[in-house]
Amino acid sequence: MKSKFVSLLAIILGMIIIIFPVMGLVGVSSLIGLSVLLVSIYLLVAGVAIMDYNTRGAILDLILGMVLLILSLGLIFNPAILGFLAEITMYFAGIMLIIVGLVSLINNRSSRYGFYTGIAGIVLGVLYIIIGTYLSNPIVLGSLIGIWLVISGILKLKDS
Repeated sequence: MKSKFVSLLAIILGMIIIIFPVMGLVGVSSLIGLSVLLVSIYLLVAGVAIMDYNTRGAILDLILGMVLLILSLGLIFNPAILGFLAEITMYFAGIMLIIVGLVSLINNRSSRYGFYTGIAGIVLGVLYIIIGTYLSNPIVLGSLIGIWLVISGILKLKDS
């Protein structure tokens, strides 16, 4: 009974987020921002605690804690930063896949499937870059969150 209720709730919430996609992005961004805030607080406290016997480690903890504190506050108060981070991550992954594909093309000429592995890496890298362009739009990100909720709810409903 509980499983069906959770499944239906996920489907309903997913439909609401698909209708109002920015609402889903705000919620996800706030939750991620809160978790990053907790990590930054831990790093700041740990940096101060180990200052006496590990100065380098303490300085690194404090610097990382400050960077994560700024990032977390940005995620909590400006959900568009989540779209920017998703876009940058997809661009970086796409560029890395293209490079790996090119290296595979060069290094695996004698292999039977090396050529296809390299081509697949290049094609997937280009797809990552194209998808990253659309992920910067908060409406697309929110819609993806809603679609995920609906699919999760339907699969969980079929599972029980």
